[in-house]
Amino acid sequence: MIALEQARQHLETLGLKQAVEVLDNTLDAAANKQLPYPEMLAELLGAEVVARRERYLTTKTRMAHLPFQRTLEQFDFGFQPSIDERLVKELANLAFVAEATNVILLGPPGVGKTHLAIALALRAIENGQGAYFVRAYDLMEDLRKARVEHNLDRRMKVYLAPKVLVVDEFGIWPYDRESATAFFTLVSARYERGSIILTSNKGFGEWGELLGDSVIASAVLDRLLHHSHVLNIRGESYRLREKRQAGLFPSHQQLNASQEEAGDNYAD
Repeated sequence: MIALEQARQHLETLGLKQAVEVLDNTLDAAANKQLPYPEMLAELLGAEVVARRERYLTTKTRMAHLPFQRTLEQFDFGFQPSIDERLVKELANLAFVAEATNVILLGPPGVGKTHLAIALALRAIENGQGAYFVRAYDLMEDLRKARVEHNLDRRMKVYLAPKVLVVDEFGIWPYDRESATAFFTLVSARYERGSIILTSNKGFGEWGELLGDSVIASAVLDRLLHHSHVLNIRGESYRLREKRQAGLFPSHQQLNASQEEAGDNYAD
């Protein structure tokens, strides 16, 4: 028993919390199964490894500021046939992260852009890479204020540190020149150093108006697209589909029938 208590104290000193918790059960199981000492030790340390990985993933996911957690396995590719599923699965291998390549997801609201962006960020976290999620408006406002307050370098570190930076909903709001210039500074700083996953409901031809300066927009696109994968998603909103299934929104067939009925009434 003295040896057991010493072993427990050693594990605690080494910070092996999970090993301490499972020590008694592991010893009992080893005695019942007559496991050799190496196998018992492997089970004990294996429990610690699993627990540490779970704590690591929990911490890194929390630090990524993800608004929700969705995986690629949960994505309904059948509902969005316009998506290149083969390319998405290739991206899941994370070669784009190692190569500091960007991923641009274009399409109307509700087609799954954010889901895919978050799923890729989670895959990066699981692979030991840092990720950070920010909505475009919050990012631009933060950078604009930092630039005005001469604090841009310090704030920039937040967005330069992760290997994967997810910028969501780019294009929902127009941005002033100060914000656009700060965004260009960020894109330039991450160029060939870290990946950006950006979702947008605006085509590239609209970015000049969006950023309030066609020259800045061209410079941003030049760096974003030089090393990039672009997925253009065309399809129906998942949210509208769910409302139709719940009977809260008319289906395409009902809309067509209503239009035909209106046409008949007009003819009468």
